[in-house]
Amino acid sequence: MGLSSVFEITGTALNAQSIHIDAIAKNMANAQVLAGSEQAAYRARRPIFSSILESSMSFSFNRSNAGGVKVDGMSYSDSPIEKQMMRENPSADADGYVYLSNVNLVEEMAYMMEASRNYQSNIEVMNTSKQLMQRTLSLGA
Repeated sequence: MGLSSVFEITGTALNAQSIHIDAIAKNMANAQVLAGSEQAAYRARRPIFSSILESSMSFSFNRSNAGGVKVDGMSYSDSPIEKQMMRENPSADADGYVYLSNVNLVEEMAYMMEASRNYQSNIEVMNTSKQLMQRTLSLGA
C-alpha cells in the first residue's frame, strides 16, 4: 500500500463520517416532532458501517478494491416511542394521544462529538500523508 492509497482510504472514512454527521443532524432536527400514530413517529437513525478490504490475492488495474469504510445503510433505533395525551393537538389520534420521536438529544450530542472527532482525525491523517509526500519529493531535489 502506497501513500496514495492512504488518501483513498481516508476519503472513504471522511465520506462515512459525513453521512454519520448528517444522520445525527436529521435525528436532532426531528427530536420534537409529533405524530398521530406510533408507526408514523420518527425513529432515530444510525448508519451501518462496514469495511472495504483490499484483496491481496488479486491484482487489478482498477483501484476500486482498495481498503476503506462504507455505509451499507441505515438502522432504526428500537427504543420505545413515548405517547402523551394532547386532545387539542390536530395530530392526535382518536384517543387523544400524540407520539413523540425516540431521539435522545444527549445521546445524539455524544454521537456528534464522536463523529466530529473521527472526521478531524481523518483530516489529520490526510495532512500528515501530504506532508510525508512533500518531504519525500524534496529529498530528490
